[in-house]
Amino acid sequence: MNEKGYVYVLINPSFREDWVKIGKSKRMPDVRSRELFNTAVPLPYEIYATLKTRKYNEAEKFIHQSIDRISDLRINKKREFFNIAPEKAYDILYDIRELLGEEAEVELFGDNVEVETKTTSGRKTKGERFDFYKKGLKDGDIVNFINDSGITAIVTGHRQVLFEEELWYLSPLTKEIYDRKGLTNPSGSYQGPAFFEFNGTKLTERKTIVDNEG
Repeated sequence: MNEKGYVYVLINPSFREDWVKIGKSKRMPDVRSRELFNTAVPLPYEIYATLKTRKYNEAEKFIHQSIDRISDLRINKKREFFNIAPEKAYDILYDIRELLGEEAEVELFGDNVEVETKTTSGRKTKGERFDFYKKGLKDGDIVNFINDSGITAIVTGHRQVLFEEELWYLSPLTKEIYDRKGLTNPSGSYQGPAFFEFNGTKLTERKTIVDNEG
């Protein structure tokens, strides 16, 4: 039986927000993202999402070929970079997971969460960047670290919190807390909202407030 590998979606703070790298690796995506950080890019890559499957070679090839057949969204024909919003790339991984069935797993990383949206054919799950306001929180609300209720942070804006008088996004703050405690996450990456709760409910499990205006 073939071992599972990964199709990954990487983003980079130095890129446009609608640029992603879609590739594959037998190893943990965090290892691959560190390998790709070199003098060609000023900032490290960040993992947005992964598809874990034994058919990772076929899945990556299918994604690349499908995009190339119907669009000119590949930024360089010889490279794996695409002019696609990461949320759309996640949709592609999610659809392939549905086709592959139980043996495939999709995971989001960073300050990203799954949300359900209504479509004409029913409900669909997609990946979105976490937003406190969309989760019903407001400035001044206090969130707690799930493994230590004594560690708190104050909501300050759509995506940031105030912790020890500094502004943080949840994912790097989670890594900071883990480092202080001498702990590690096997993947090397952290989905920040999954490590904090508000009023006893994990942030990733809070319902998203749908904006019906317009």
